Amino acid sequence: MSCTRLVGKTALITGGASGVGRATAHRFGQEGVANLLLADKNEKLLPVVVEEVRKATGANVVGLLGDVSVDADCERFVSTAVNDFGAIDILVSNAPAHSSAPFLEMERDDWDRVMSVMLRASFVLGQETARAMVAKGTRGSILYTASVSSLGASITYAHYGAAKAGIVNLVQTMAIELVDYGIRVNAVSPGPLDTPQSRDVLGSDEAMEAARKHWPLVPMKRLGKPEEIAATYAFLASEDAGYITGQNIIVDGGLRAHSYSIPEELIAK
Repeated sequence: MSCTRLVGKTALITGGASGVGRATAHRFGQEGVANLLLADKNEKLLPVVVEEVRKATGANVVGLLGDVSVDADCERFVSTAVNDFGAIDILVSNAPAHSSAPFLEMERDDWDRVMSVMLRASFVLGQETARAMVAKGTRGSILYTASVSSLGASITYAHYGAAKAGIVNLVQTMAIELVDYGIRVNAVSPGPLDTPQSRDVLGSDEAMEAARKHWPLVPMKRLGKPEEIAATYAFLASEDAGYITGQNIIVDGGLRAHSYSIPEELIAK
């Protein structure tokens, strides 16, 4: 693994206290990032992860407590990076929102909450970051956590799938509009991951342990690791990905490539 691709960079990661955000913080620190701002609303876990990443990587890590569904907090996250460190080079917009309900029963307030945390926050964070990059002449990288749910039906997760699909389209538009400023914009769409959110979706530790051992819908037969998404972000944030923009990189163990097979008992012998 290269440890020099992000040397001297200042990066902001939202949802930085757990799951993909936490793993990405560690990976960015290992890649030599100079200043790392981790934003999260979990006031208990955030300082723990800040100290953990600082000790493990030697990076200058700052915790920012706040809620991405609040515009003022998004603005504060970006302005802190610029005011304290002179510029922002990398944004990873990653804060999650989770709930589940059949379409006919979904509450409109719940729809609005998920859209606010994921889609509106993606716009506000991206716009604030891009404005700061343009003002400073920074040739930066803006990255978003999308999902394979953006690519097809999301049963009982209509709000989540719609928000993630919106992110993918937003990425494409931003990439074209910002290309002349040297700003690259990309998304990563993970498949099923071994994260706290997956545990919440599955509903029990027993179900989560079973999923770790075998996930039949995924050709690789396992959950993805947050570190595998973090590695993808490290690549996209670096100059190794200098010709990549407007893309949605799918990291799903072959899930989307899989086609349904005809059950063997139905095949004429």
